[in-house]
Amino acid sequence: MQAKLSTMFQSLQVRNYRLFASGQLIKLIGVWMMFIAQDWLVLDLSNNSATALGVVTACQFTPVLLLTLLSGRLADRYDKRVLLFVANAFWSLLALGMSLLVLTDLVQLWHVFAFAALLGTANAVETPVRQAFVSELVGTPLLPNALSLNAAVFNSARIVGPAVAGLAIAAFNVGPVFLFTALSSIAPLVNVVRMRTSELQRDALLPRDERASARVIDGLRYVWRRPDLLLPMAIMSVIGMSLFNFQLTLAALAKTVFHTGAASFGLFSTALAVGALGGALSGTGRRSRPSVWLVLGAAIACASFGTLVGLASAYWLVVTLLVPTGFFMVFFAQAANQRVQLGVDAAFRGRVMALWVLVFLGTNPVGAPLIGWVAERFGAGASIWMGGLISLAAALLALTWQLRHSGARLRFRVLPMPRFYVTSTDC
Repeated sequence: MQAKLSTMFQSLQVRNYRLFASGQLIKLIGVWMMFIAQDWLVLDLSNNSATALGVVTACQFTPVLLLTLLSGRLADRYDKRVLLFVANAFWSLLALGMSLLVLTDLVQLWHVFAFAALLGTANAVETPVRQAFVSELVGTPLLPNALSLNAAVFNSARIVGPAVAGLAIAAFNVGPVFLFTALSSIAPLVNVVRMRTSELQRDALLPRDERASARVIDGLRYVWRRPDLLLPMAIMSVIGMSLFNFQLTLAALAKTVFHTGAASFGLFSTALAVGALGGALSGTGRRSRPSVWLVLGAAIACASFGTLVGLASAYWLVVTLLVPTGFFMVFFAQAANQRVQLGVDAAFRGRVMALWVLVFLGTNPVGAPLIGWVAERFGAGASIWMGGLISLAAALLALTWQLRHSGARLRFRVLPMPRFYVTSTDC
């Protein structure tokens, strides 16, 4: 057991990665608390409008859609550590300003929209740089483990943040939650400064003269010529747009369908995050590039359970189904992320991971307003199961394409245990 735990958390033996992960954990707990508080504030200011929730989500992710590819170019040209510091400092100042507006009771709905757009701008720079920076912290051999631990950190915060936020909102209202977010965002700034630059593994960077000519279009062409990278990105773009809107849909489901308070909304998010943490930890032992079949199977499972969540009519059933939904949601996203990261040349990593962030997060501005409109017109449950069915259709279509492209066959075996398997020597 001790050996297994040591393997699971192997990347934490690297000092710079420990600083990185601990700073992210503290910040992300505050971020998830803020997401809950922000959604609750929007519902209060808009008379429970799911469309308003969709708009604030769109404001939050539109900068990702517009700026992420340029940020990937920055990541391939400049010091990622410095870029992370600047982006996180911008985030901290914005969070502090928003907390003051809420605490002084001066906040209006348009303030929330503007705040979300500005935070999205900071995220558009920080996220692809952070994704590409991990390989400099631990090197290629530990990269799968570090990526899985990143997901575990993210989902640990997703468990703690919403649960604490629900209780804090019930006890103190939303203002102190925004203030805690501002204070927690200082942790990554301190830890980035404490990193030892001499221990960063930067040998894979482009030479200085080539970095200056690194172009966004070159990264796009690189991915277009690589079907093994293009397929997981294509699936993620559809699922990210149609199903990965739980921040919006669960808030609407809790308040408009089950008529619960902030604490119960936090329970929805926590149930999803408990499963997500399991999905993240299940990949920490992976040492090689995930197969395309693993990615496709996880996508189908994620879409199937997401559909069931939308169709569930009982509160306890929704909570129960959110656990496996969260598991396969992160298992799929992490497997796809690892397949992309472990298949890309180091010289293109910043631009390719920027494209990954674009399809993972940048599709939200497209999907969120539509999902919000469906939730308001047909109910929050319908917005979830419709997104699940669209995701399932995309995953099955991708599976069909991959089977034909590779010449593989999908088979079903009853004994010793019922399971599908692929007869192929590819991937």
